[in-house]
Amino acid sequence: MDHHLGILAHSAEGAALCFRTFCQEGFQRLGPHDHPDVTLDCIALARSMPAWDDGDHASIRTVLAESVRRLGAAGADYFVCPDNTAHMALERPGADLALPGLHIAEVVADQAVRDGRRRVGVIGTRYLMEGPVYPTAFAARGIAAEIPEPDERQLINKIIFDELVNGVFTSGSREEYVRIIERLAARGCDAVALVCTEVPLLVTPDASPLPTLDSTRLLARAAFDVAVGHRPMPTWRGGPVGN
Repeated sequence: MDHHLGILAHSAEGAALCFRTFCQEGFQRLGPHDHPDVTLDCIALARSMPAWDDGDHASIRTVLAESVRRLGAAGADYFVCPDNTAHMALERPGADLALPGLHIAEVVADQAVRDGRRRVGVIGTRYLMEGPVYPTAFAARGIAAEIPEPDERQLINKIIFDELVNGVFTSGSREEYVRIIERLAARGCDAVALVCTEVPLLVTPDASPLPTLDSTRLLARAAFDVAVGHRPMPTWRGGPVGN
């Protein structure tokens, strides 16, 4: 029996890409128009942005936990959150989330191991690039994490919030990201993790100077494997990974 996936949306474009990828995986592996049950819940990002700016991760966790509760009430068996930055809040100590979930950084870091990566550039929101989520996940697997320079982080963040989360993808912004990835390559990175879930819509593998780790699609495919029983049901219910 297939398991019912719940998608915890925090930003619309990344959640839509995760949903679409999950369904397309079903079309390819199960047959035309077929995929396991999936429910998406979204509390508008506007409810959380002031708290992100204030570093108030506890209140963001409360908002995200409500989405997980609603997914459980809709019949979901487990959840994924296709928003890397949101995991800074989900990792905070607190009451167990209503459903177990896949942790996106663990999925990405496991793929980096399978690919034989040793030093990975990290591109995401400013909050994420300057936070512990990916350095911790990569370090646990013996992989170094590199982030862009401060001015580059500001530019990446501005493009994400002014353009990408609003569905705006321009050649000029793609060129800026490509230049930043080139500089990460010059610093010895052997791959780049695209860990804002909208970035893979802007920087495709053929445009990137480094091999990419597409967090959105990796998470969606891992979620599909859980749904069809090819991957164990997750056990993480928020808080520090491994607890």
